[in-house]
Amino acid sequence: MSDKPKFEVIDRRKRKAEEEQESQQQPATPSEAAPAPPAPGGGPRLVVNESKSEARREPAPAATPEVGADNEAEMPPPPTAQESREQKAAYDASAQRLEDMVRAQNPAAGPPPQISFEHLVQQFYVSAMIQMGAGTQEGQRPKVDILGARTTIDLLGVLAEKTRGNLTESEDKTLQTVLFEVRMAFLELTRMITLQSVPPPPPQKKA
Repeated sequence: MSDKPKFEVIDRRKRKAEEEQESQQQPATPSEAAPAPPAPGGGPRLVVNESKSEARREPAPAATPEVGADNEAEMPPPPTAQESREQKAAYDASAQRLEDMVRAQNPAAGPPPQISFEHLVQQFYVSAMIQMGAGTQEGQRPKVDILGARTTIDLLGVLAEKTRGNLTESEDKTLQTVLFEVRMAFLELTRMITLQSVPPPPPQKKA
């Protein structure tokens, strides 16, 4: 069995078109329960009282393909340049509305900081250190996720490898320093775990 994570990439553009086509081809019958009216805000609604017969008619989910070279053909096509521009403009507008709402509640708050590469590296650093038990309140037992910490540190290593030669001097220094620090913390923690798992030597018999 493969250890690679499995997930399904859904092409929302194609799925939306298919759902609209199906809704036009399948008129509602009197025997089917009428759908609940949409919420005023147009958000998601909770569907209740689904009959067992309707549940049995639901098709079983298809097996999730494994990410890799074997299923590259099953990946949805990348967005066009126009789709990317439109989505970016919609995202920026939505983020601006959210920022306006936050500042309306707290007028003294300044503008949010500009997200940079250092913020990304710092996020990985904080995640790895928390997974290794840092930030635990005094008197509480640290919760350590050593395997999760290893994954986060390996992601930092991938980031360093893929961005090599494409960073400023400051960005590269930050990345290399953080990577060194979290690897050292990982080595110290795994050394402690290893020592705790080693049974003590048996007592020597007196002659």
